[in-house]
Amino acid sequence: SEAAELLGLMHYMEGLRLITLLELVPATSDENVTVTDTEFSNVPVRLYLPRRAPGGLRRAVLYFHGGGWCLGDAGMHSYDLVTRRISNELNAVVVSVNYRLAPPHRFPAQFEDVYSVSKFFLQSTVLSRHGVDPARVCVAGDSAGGNLAAAVAQQLLEDPEVQTKLKAQVLIYPALQALDLNLPSYRDNANKPLLSRALMVRFWSEYFSPEPALREAMASNRHVPAGSGHLLPLLDWRRWLPAEMRGAHAYRSPAAGSAGPARGHPALLDPRAAPLLASEARLRRLPPAWLLTCEHDVLRDDGAMYAARLRAAGVPVTHHHARDAFHGALSFLSPPFQLALGHRLLDTCLRWLRENL
Repeated sequence: SEAAELLGLMHYMEGLRLITLLELVPATSDENVTVTDTEFSNVPVRLYLPRRAPGGLRRAVLYFHGGGWCLGDAGMHSYDLVTRRISNELNAVVVSVNYRLAPPHRFPAQFEDVYSVSKFFLQSTVLSRHGVDPARVCVAGDSAGGNLAAAVAQQLLEDPEVQTKLKAQVLIYPALQALDLNLPSYRDNANKPLLSRALMVRFWSEYFSPEPALREAMASNRHVPAGSGHLLPLLDWRRWLPAEMRGAHAYRSPAAGSAGPARGHPALLDPRAAPLLASEARLRRLPPAWLLTCEHDVLRDDGAMYAARLRAAGVPVTHHHARDAFHGALSFLSPPFQLALGHRLLDTCLRWLRENL
């Protein structure tokens, strides 16, 4: 992808997207689940409906895939496996959303798509049509999808048009802030698979802007907009991270950026893009959360700090930290890239959902 971009053949993300296209599978029903590709609120979704008798109203999960807001698809084999298992094992309706991707679509397009689907699905008439219990609906997502799930859960609290309240949120190694890209986890795991620091910087910058200047500022952690100093305590990992994650690292506050890149991107401070920046008053009203972090992941500290902030706000949180795991581990569910680790993490998540949704 880098070579193709240097040669002017294609955008870097277009090159990476070719890899994800190889994993696409059609919407195929089986003996347990009916699977269809359709649209909710003019946004493409893959819908999973259990076939067996419900024995009452069903649970439902709105799922948002990962891929740095630039890659991924609900139809990828790895996501189809996850959402199919959620539907089958929980006897749940699952809506897996194909939101727009960057480039060419940048923030807030991705958020607007998943929010639009969520708001549509949470209508009483739609829930009733699919046999869903309005008291047992959850948002879930991994990586960039975890970011979107956290943002949707927050935004729904502020929407007077939405009467249905979420029962739970599942955040799988989520990206939750872009102000400090030099957290201990970014330093410890800068060059580890499957998500290097450089790639995460690229994802964040592409989500916000095509400007190379922003990407360069983010790479040096000198992109904080002026006047955002009041938000930095929300990211002060000396307070929010457990000692074993802080390690021997010394705290360095992120530096203010030059007027151009920093001032031109208010999304850096927008909780719809950075849910970790939400106020405690807003967090206090959120539903219980299951949050997965992986030791060998640049996003480890985002998730750990959010878990700590949610707890401080009085939200019930189950923070599952996998010390032997890396970013994307839950996707390794089938040959030739099958790992017992992936199945273990998914089983842990499903067990929590069975008990809490």
